[in-house]
Amino acid sequence: MTDEGTRHDRLARHPTPGPRNSLQSWPNARSPLVVARNYTAIVAARVSPSLRVKNWLLRRIGVTVGEGVSWGLESTPDVFWPDLITVEDHAIIGYDATLLCHEFLQDEYRTGEVVVGERAMIGAGAVVLPGVHIGAGAQVAANSLVVEDVPPGATVAGVPAEPVSRSGGRGGGDETRGEADESRKAREGDEPGESSEDESEDATQS
Repeated sequence: MTDEGTRHDRLARHPTPGPRNSLQSWPNARSPLVVARNYTAIVAARVSPSLRVKNWLLRRIGVTVGEGVSWGLESTPDVFWPDLITVEDHAIIGYDATLLCHEFLQDEYRTGEVVVGERAMIGAGAVVLPGVHIGAGAQVAANSLVVEDVPPGATVAGVPAEPVSRSGGRGGGDETRGEADESRKAREGDEPGESSEDESEDATQS
């Protein structure tokens, strides 16, 4: 993740004057034939069990796919502008995750590049909005909505996605993971010092 600014700074805005909302004029934004081609390739990629076939199909419609990228079943790149997606080497896009590069609003539509960094992981069912950059080695928990950039190596979770603190919670905190585990065990009547499961591992399963 090398670009500065927020996702909103990177979005291209396309006004659609008139009484109708911008989605009504989508054929003016993107050729219906191109969208049909993209859709056909994406549907085939979504259900294909072969990672090699998935990558081949998605490259054909403009997705920049690095070496060793893995797409889970039903994962979906943007149908209108797949050419705005970059997935770097050995990244994982989990089951039913969605990478969006457009958003149709009332008076305009917006487009923005989505970048998933090297060895980053997008959890099952997560949605990444246009213009978002996911840093190398970052992790997005299942079913999260990513509305802003994720720094390299960070873990985010929730709607909207926020950084996961060392204690396994969202938004930071003063308590360390060890202190949180001991406190939880004391409340539950467990003996301190026993090992506990790392919930952040489960959160990023794809």
